[in-house]
Amino acid sequence: MRLRLLLLALGTFAVGTDTMVVAGILAQVSDDLGVSVSAAGQMVTVFALSYALLAPVLAALTASWPRRRLLLTALTVFTIGNALSALAPEYGVLLATRVLAAAGAALYTPAANAVATSIVPPERRGRALATVLGGMTVATALGVPLGTWIGRTDWRLTMWLVVALGVAAFAGLALLLRDLPATPAAAPGLRARVAPLTDRRVLGAAGTTFAFFLAFNSVYIYLATAVRPATGGDGGRLSLILLATGVASVAGSWLGGRAVDRFGVRTVLLTGSAVAALAFTTLPWAARSMPGALAYAVVTPVAGWAVSVALPHRLASLDPAKAPLLISLNSSALYLGVAAGGGAGSLAIAVLGDRWFPLAATGLAAVAAVLAAVTTRSAGADRRTGADTAGPEAAAPAGATDTPATTSTTGTTGATTAGPTGTATTTRTTAAGATTGTTVAGATPRP
Repeated sequence: MRLRLLLLALGTFAVGTDTMVVAGILAQVSDDLGVSVSAAGQMVTVFALSYALLAPVLAALTASWPRRRLLLTALTVFTIGNALSALAPEYGVLLATRVLAAAGAALYTPAANAVATSIVPPERRGRALATVLGGMTVATALGVPLGTWIGRTDWRLTMWLVVALGVAAFAGLALLLRDLPATPAAAPGLRARVAPLTDRRVLGAAGTTFAFFLAFNSVYIYLATAVRPATGGDGGRLSLILLATGVASVAGSWLGGRAVDRFGVRTVLLTGSAVAALAFTTLPWAARSMPGALAYAVVTPVAGWAVSVALPHRLASLDPAKAPLLISLNSSALYLGVAAGGGAGSLAIAVLGDRWFPLAATGLAAVAAVLAAVTTRSAGADRRTGADTAGPEAAAPAGATDTPATTSTTGTTGATTAGPTGTATTTRTTAAGATTGTTVAGATPRP
């Protein structure tokens, strides 16, 4: 049983690495394909936007598929997409391959969540989710810096690393994941998945998620550009900064779960956004040296991933009976924010330049904080009792909509993220994830 969960986690590790590692290889992609760094950053935008739009549609279309077939199909599409990315001869083809990889990721993550909860007893479902989504957290702390280091001379090697991870996950699941429980007879359709958006409280909460991830990822995606004065373009130094970011992300996810329980959602959202805004403001000066860049790499992820925990908690507490559907909407908003962050960061670089573009994120973080302040006050989302009503589904990333109810795992670490991310009740995502924010950080692309 444990081995099967670890194999599922290997798949989420591959997805999380693919989602977030692009931020570490933008310069190499830019040089190889003859495009600007801002244009290369649209790889993240295309992947995240495709994930956000395809996840609910594909979940509805494949709701009746046997889960083993669904997992293997998802990994096949994901792996082929990344292999084509590694072979892409020019920029337009590369972007098209990112859509294919995102489709596989959008299929895999929710299916892995559902399978994880179906192969363990009810009292162990929370830990099963934490294990599987933990792949996202490990991707943040290990996969991203490793992929950046491997790709420091040739970005295509990084994509082949992701391919190898996908192949390994496929082989393991094909051999060992058999005799799964039957597919649920009545999975929610597409209309049911978007129906909660008619509630103004849900719409406000999803809008807050979008705004936060827009702000965070407008810097994270182009972090290599922001810290170039400190790294001098050296891939080893950039890998060290991303390693610090990954470790701090895990810490932020863990601390965020406990902070939400103790201080409430509103306090975590406002404090985290204020700390992040201050970090964005100081980055143009901090990035002039390695100590300053490393300090930024520690402070910002702690604040960002704490926010990533609070966001799904808040949505789930609005209507606990519909927590899985609400968390899937949170994940879609998360990935849309990552996609918009890629465009916003690119525009900020064009207008403000390589050094000063993080200041645009300061303004975006302020907007997110105001939105959070207004909507949480009116919804009363700061009540600790409300946060506590969210089950582990509040931690599951984007497509965890078909997962059965589980025991609460608030405060455990491990996705998403992400989404990244982007994230079990304590993660991310991403940005970039993964994936993607939940207690297991991953789901979450990154904040």
